[in-house]
Amino acid sequence: MSHISSVFNHDRKAFIAYVTCGYPSIEATLQVVQILAESGADIVELGIPFSDPLADGATIQKASLQALHNGVSPNVCLKIARRIRSKTSVPLVFMSYYNPIYNHGQARFVRECADAGVDGLIIPDLPPEEGNEVEVATRAKDIDLVYLLAPTSTNERIQTVAKHSSGFIYLVSVSGVTGTRSKLPNELRGFVTRVRSFAKQPLCVGFGISTPEQAREVAGFSDGVIVGSRLVQLMETETCEKDIQQFARDLRKALDSLTDK
Repeated sequence: MSHISSVFNHDRKAFIAYVTCGYPSIEATLQVVQILAESGADIVELGIPFSDPLADGATIQKASLQALHNGVSPNVCLKIARRIRSKTSVPLVFMSYYNPIYNHGQARFVRECADAGVDGLIIPDLPPEEGNEVEVATRAKDIDLVYLLAPTSTNERIQTVAKHSSGFIYLVSVSGVTGTRSKLPNELRGFVTRVRSFAKQPLCVGFGISTPEQAREVAGFSDGVIVGSRLVQLMETETCEKDIQQFARDLRKALDSLTDK
């Protein structure tokens, strides 16, 4: 069983927290990840900044641009992951677009991920049909490769992703980009139910979840929630560490209320 899979080996709903590596600074990333791990996050997703983040909304685009201006590269992200791993056992997942991984060298990047203590990869623009080289490399290093599905995914696409994804499947709540939203789509529950009819992996929902109440609602019919833009927004506040700690604790409490009954 992988480090990520073990998160789902009990009744607890998973809280997956996203932060952009190097935003607003490397030290801030290190501090916030530690706070998240201590405040109830089950998995931390570390975003590798990229100049053309096509799946990300304005909040994460801005964070990625600032991180790039800070000189954050895949090599720097690997160093950040290694430092985080030395202080916490929380599973770590890199979220990266394919271009930085391809330029780094796919097999080399996966080897260095394993050496740094990274447990999984999410590559939004890598379709399963073109992921063989990465899949072979990740399997050899016991790293999970997580694929994404959108509400527009056909049953055939769902079956393909279910065949290739490991750790969990990332369900995109809307056909759009990341970002906080005041309301979740009405058809989300039906989408999760449809994927579950084909997939055995845990199903985690992201894109748009920005409050503990939304997280609780979504976790009522999924295995976990992924929160990113809201956390990145909180990193911009003057009291970001306190704010993130409180937000994470509130979200963890909301998720736990589903299994405390």
